[in-house]
Amino acid sequence: SLVIAVLLSVPYVGNKEFSWINGIYDSVCAILLFPLLVYWGASGKTTDKWTLKICKFFGDISYPVYIVHYPFMYLFYAWVWNNDLTFGQVWAVVLLLFFGNILLAYLCLKLYDEPIRRWLSKRFLSKK
Repeated sequence: SLVIAVLLSVPYVGNKEFSWINGIYDSVCAILLFPLLVYWGASGKTTDKWTLKICKFFGDISYPVYIVHYPFMYLFYAWVWNNDLTFGQVWAVVLLLFFGNILLAYLCLKLYDEPIRRWLSKRFLSKK
C-alpha cells in the first residue's frame, strides 16, 4: 500500500522541455511496477481465519465496487467543481460515498451477481 501511495503521489515528472520524462514514468509504473505489486499481493498467504474473511470480502466486492462507484464519483466531482467546494465542506459526503459504495457493492453482489452466477452455472454447466 505504501509503494502504491508513493507512486501515485508523484503528480508530474519533468518540466516543459522534458515533458516526455513523465510519459516514461507513467509507462514504467503501468508496465512494470503495478503488475509487480499485483503479483506480490497475489502471492501473499493468509493464515488466520479473520484475515481470510477480510480478504475474501474485499475480493468478492472488488468488481461490484468497480462498477458502482463510477456514477457516484462523477456526480460528486461535478457537485464539488460546480459549487467550488473545499474538502472541509465535503468530507462528510466523502465518507458517506466511501461506505455507501461498499454497501451498495455488497448488495449488488448478494442480490444480483451471485444469484445470476448460480443460475447460469446450473443452466450451462450442469451435466445432463
